[in-house]
Amino acid sequence: MSPRALLYHALDAIADWEASYGDFASHAATEVPEARLRAAMDEYLARITAPPRGATPGTYPFFHPRYAGQMLKPPHPVAVAAYAAAMRTNPNNHALDGGPPTGQMEKEVVRDLAALFDFPDEALGHLTSGGTVANLEALFVARELAPGTAIASSADAHYTHARMAHVLGVEHRTVAADADGRIDLDALEDALAAGGIGTVVLTGATTGLGVVDPLHEAIPLCRRYGARVHIDAAYGGFFRLLAHAPAAPGGFPHEAFHALRDADSVVVDPHKHGLQPYGCGAVLFRDPAVGRFYKHDSPYTYFSSDDLHLGEISLECSRAGAAAGALWLTLRCLPLRPDDGLGPILAAALRAARQFALRIEGSDAFTLYAPPETDIVAYFPTAERLSDIDAASAALFDAAMNDPVDPIFVSLYRMSADQLRARHPHLVADVPNARVLRSVLMKPEHEHAAGWLVGRLEAFADRFVSREA
Repeated sequence: MSPRALLYHALDAIADWEASYGDFASHAATEVPEARLRAAMDEYLARITAPPRGATPGTYPFFHPRYAGQMLKPPHPVAVAAYAAAMRTNPNNHALDGGPPTGQMEKEVVRDLAALFDFPDEALGHLTSGGTVANLEALFVARELAPGTAIASSADAHYTHARMAHVLGVEHRTVAADADGRIDLDALEDALAAGGIGTVVLTGATTGLGVVDPLHEAIPLCRRYGARVHIDAAYGGFFRLLAHAPAAPGGFPHEAFHALRDADSVVVDPHKHGLQPYGCGAVLFRDPAVGRFYKHDSPYTYFSSDDLHLGEISLECSRAGAAAGALWLTLRCLPLRPDDGLGPILAAALRAARQFALRIEGSDAFTLYAPPETDIVAYFPTAERLSDIDAASAALFDAAMNDPVDPIFVSLYRMSADQLRARHPHLVADVPNARVLRSVLMKPEHEHAAGWLVGRLEAFADRFVSREA
């Protein structure tokens, strides 16, 4: 079934459901004059489908393999159809009476996600509007369990942890990252030995380089010092599917992803590798007893059922039931299995990143920063001085993105001189940091486009870099 046919099939079913309750006249106040409606809609569509350049820029082609910039891609057509159908009824998953079907679906997908991480059946969790709120909730529980202690995360962890610690009034401590961008285990042990850390945040794929903290080594270390472990797997969590898959490409951190099962809490974003629309995050707690920290009452909800209402274990109140419905249908069509469903999609992204990296390694125009662990590749125009790398990266980024005929979309990533020279000691650190190029190969279609993308980038490179002998 085509995406268009799937969408109409869903909307037709909702129309039939609406008709089953009998005809009624819509209020005249909601009607929009035809001319005004058409003009406004045409303007809206023109704006979101305009080219991503000019005085009023439009939307980048996130759907196309030529887009390998940020962590963005369209949701799966199944998710679009499911979301649109539920959106017509507009359920609110705060209380079961706000959307009984989608409330139950949310509980079911939470069980699916818990099973993905090998969490126990009784694990507690719910969907959120995104990874930021999901991490806020995990750190909120961390504060309640270990009041007066600090939260630690690595220098290359997502900046949200320091921000959310500030929101919660909790001390945040930064632990150094190693040259590859993972938390430095020696620095972590020094921080833990100094005392006062109640929770350590580890990362299941950083949003900068896509590298995974050595979870299988860091978690036992945290346990020795009595610290809880929260894993921010917002970006990389779904790669847990491949932890036991021998067919995963070389360099894949099997042991680290396997160790996700030993965390106290995990955050994952279905709106990234789970093929969902924004916003759909999730937080999971191994111990269901942490639900006591959410305990509250409401004078007008929670009356329709004695079953658990998801608002009773969430800091957010109103939450889109459509997000739960879309994820539920997606996981029924593309189940969480390594050999079919979502697994082959993730494996294709890993292969795409490795093919892209191999092509970069064989290029005179570029230097690979490091082999990819997941589906993010960092590289830079071949030059000796960091100032030249910075300038060439920025110029290539701008030229490739704004090419009027055949644009290519990548992203920039700022790295310190120490980071760059740790892997490439020949570089001349004439500036304290430099921007490099970064490509996120998260669409399976990138597997067949990796070589072409690098070829297009090579066509731009010689214009913007001066290489020294």
